[in-house]
Amino acid sequence: MKIKNIYLLILLASLWGPSFLFIKIAVEEVPPVMLAALRIGIAAIILNLILLIQKRHLPLSLDFWKKTMIAGFFAQGLPFVLINWGEQYVDSSLASVINGLMPLFTIIFAHFMIAEEQITNRKLFGIALGFIGLLVLVMPGFRMSSGGNFLGIMSIILATVSYGIGLTFIRKYFAKTSSIKAPAAQLLSVSIYLIPLAVLLYPNFEITSLSMPAVGSVLMLTVFGTAIAFIIYFKLIEQSSATYASLVTYLMPIYGVVLGTIFLEEKVSTWMLLGTVLILVGIRVTKKPNSLKRSIAFNIDQALYSKFR
Repeated sequence: MKIKNIYLLILLASLWGPSFLFIKIAVEEVPPVMLAALRIGIAAIILNLILLIQKRHLPLSLDFWKKTMIAGFFAQGLPFVLINWGEQYVDSSLASVINGLMPLFTIIFAHFMIAEEQITNRKLFGIALGFIGLLVLVMPGFRMSSGGNFLGIMSIILATVSYGIGLTFIRKYFAKTSSIKAPAAQLLSVSIYLIPLAVLLYPNFEITSLSMPAVGSVLMLTVFGTAIAFIIYFKLIEQSSATYASLVTYLMPIYGVVLGTIFLEEKVSTWMLLGTVLILVGIRVTKKPNSLKRSIAFNIDQALYSKFR
């Protein structure tokens, strides 16, 4: 592994972190299911065109496509719709922080789905910290918010649960699949049913009526936040490990909170900061002692060795 993996990690966070800002802007004019359909459908076209140009083909196995449909539903289709719907009622910064719980849910589901990834006392303590952080984060909002705000928060929490199921499933069944074939197949499988559903739900939707900020946000979500981001994510896993790639979770809430505060004038409360810290500490505790430090140090050492040997 080389120092370029650190650059890929930062680039990935830079692509995924602003997604919550763009969703908040786009969902003002684009219905939630339609936004997910546009994002996933266009990204699927981009990735499959790349495969076509490279003269590579997706597997034709029925078993592969069954697993792809399941992975795509839980890792892209359902959470994209839920986050879009939730951000109609909650700030983008809050959505980005709640999304940070994804690794903790992944650990829980991996315990039941992957034999070698059982929950240890350390992981259990980290999960507990993360959920305490979630309570600190959202309880003030529950007391002060309307019903829509409450349902918006619950929608994003459910999206994070869905991500946990989907990523665990991908880790179990797609670990050896090409870094572009896996997301290309998953996005394509979701497009098959999500696009017709969006057209059925919103027959009068006209993309030509959207404002430039909305169109720009959809394009940023599609090209950078989905197509390019998935290629980098799977490439990072291929070149390092899933554990190393999960470090992006530490960076995404930072982007979400900062961008929401700057561009949407969203307020950051003390409770939100405390909840964020507890969630991030919880994620850190679930890792092996010094594992994060060692993985980053290993990348740097390898890069220096390659440069000066």
